[in-house]
Amino acid sequence: MRDTTRIVCIRHGESTFNAAHRATGVDPNHRDARLTPRGEEQARAARARLRDIPFDLVVVSPLTRAIQTAALAFEGHPREPRILVEVLHRECQESSCDVGRAASELAAEFPHLDVGHLPEVWWHAEEGADLTFGLPIEPRPLFDRRVAGFRDWLRARPERTIAVVGHGTFFYHLTGTFLENCATIELDLDAKTVAA
Repeated sequence: MRDTTRIVCIRHGESTFNAAHRATGVDPNHRDARLTPRGEEQARAARARLRDIPFDLVVVSPLTRAIQTAALAFEGHPREPRILVEVLHRECQESSCDVGRAASELAAEFPHLDVGHLPEVWWHAEEGADLTFGLPIEPRPLFDRRVAGFRDWLRARPERTIAVVGHGTFFYHLTGTFLENCATIELDLDAKTVAA
């Protein structure tokens, strides 16, 4: 990575899963959860904080709440950065909201995004331990490899200023810091911060 590369991680706004789980402590079975009105407002508020950063690229998870956050947070950005959907930094699959939707469904809902490089089923779909709703949990070694792979992917990017719109657990394991909804943190790829 070049010394001049700047990477800003932005967690998605509040999702319907976040709101329901906070209220009840129970997984509400909101697959590929969307933003709440509060989450949409958080993303719009982030727009002002991000406006003056000269982003060349916005990398967004294919989960809907991240796509919605990126659309709102970067709407009207003066640099008009390219938006790239990247599956490596989807959330660790451990709740219903982390199960995605088919690439063809995303293409139909978000025609301005290129998702043609995604497999139709891009989330963790292998057999494994089940949650309440019969969802396979992503094994920790697989998740750790994905976090390391995303670090390598970022190191190889040619852009100088990159925004990464993603998820709480993934960012915790990438940066060592748990972000609240629409909070940001700058990522130092050379730091040895790996959460346990």
